[in-house]
Amino acid sequence: MRRLRTESAFAVLARAQELESAGRRIVHLEIGEPDFPTPPHVVEAAAEALRAGHTHYVASPGIRPLREAVSAFLERTGRLRAPADRVVVTPGAKPIMFFTILALCEPGDEVLYPDPGFPMYESIAAFCGATPVAVPLREGNGFKVDPEELESLVTPRTKLLVLNSPHNPCGSALGPKECEAIAEIAMRHDLFVLSDEVYWAIRYGGRHAGVLDFDGMADRTVLLDGWSKSFSMTGWRLGFGVLPSALVEPVTRLVVNSVSCTSAFSQHAAIAALEGPWTPVEEMVEELRRRRDVIVAGLNAIPGITCRLPEGAFYVFPNVEALGLPAVELQERLLEQAGVATLAGTDFGAGGEGHLRLSYASPVESISAGLQSLGELVATL
Repeated sequence: MRRLRTESAFAVLARAQELESAGRRIVHLEIGEPDFPTPPHVVEAAAEALRAGHTHYVASPGIRPLREAVSAFLERTGRLRAPADRVVVTPGAKPIMFFTILALCEPGDEVLYPDPGFPMYESIAAFCGATPVAVPLREGNGFKVDPEELESLVTPRTKLLVLNSPHNPCGSALGPKECEAIAEIAMRHDLFVLSDEVYWAIRYGGRHAGVLDFDGMADRTVLLDGWSKSFSMTGWRLGFGVLPSALVEPVTRLVVNSVSCTSAFSQHAAIAALEGPWTPVEEMVEELRRRRDVIVAGLNAIPGITCRLPEGAFYVFPNVEALGLPAVELQERLLEQAGVATLAGTDFGAGGEGHLRLSYASPVESISAGLQSLGELVATL
């Protein structure tokens, strides 16, 4: 258990709620959750499934209609051509991370993961007995993987490479050239890749690029995605993996041994999300773009803070080094003194020092209030 970390966002949220219950006004910029409602046609599909009696066990890898809908959706959106038999549906996307690493890695195997990055990559790899190896994402390189530096970290024990694009916490996104170089490294060194693309739909310009765009990668890549971010369905707990054929049965066995299956009625709602109108997603992304522009401009207007413009997701990762405080201390002061809940960059790895992560999945009014309080606190430092 000592090898297993937690997500600091939930700890900060809990403390923020304690302060709120004591009468404090808190601006929430910490939690990575869209504040938009689940599209009505998705909710209705779930209600209809409940009325129709879809309340019992179903096949462990997911109901056939949903697996086919995922396959068709990925082909229709130009991301991947893969048969439904390679799709495994899980309650949330995190199980795909767990099951992939459990199925592939043994003690002594190395897992390359982005730093700063989603903390569960390192946590799950260590818990499973593998050795996590950080791949630095440097601000000077736009918080993207440097293929040359990546290859320098590969050893004979490297088994798996974890990618995340668009990226949490930095908002960066890989381009075609970087993906091609990374794919060549994976094939040259016989690596598996876990491509976390849960923010795929939240991109602010340009076509989504991934390692699966290149020949030979489908046999060594697990595509991880879900409904939480794209369709504002975090509480529905719905994720999926598209796996190399040889991994489907082992991962399905892990599903059987852990969660049995994903809830039946929610899978029917997931079909409605994939096959229904795309307008709610487009409207959400456009509003997030507006919020992104507000928060980036506001942060860059505060002396001592600089902030890059995110290419995707709904996070900014401003540089606060000039303020002279460790990221954790600044995060704590912001919450306790200014009433603004953020996350320290170090919650996402040692490479996050000197940065904060702010989520702009909040109304512009809240973002503006948070920026004002942040600026007032900074002026006192």
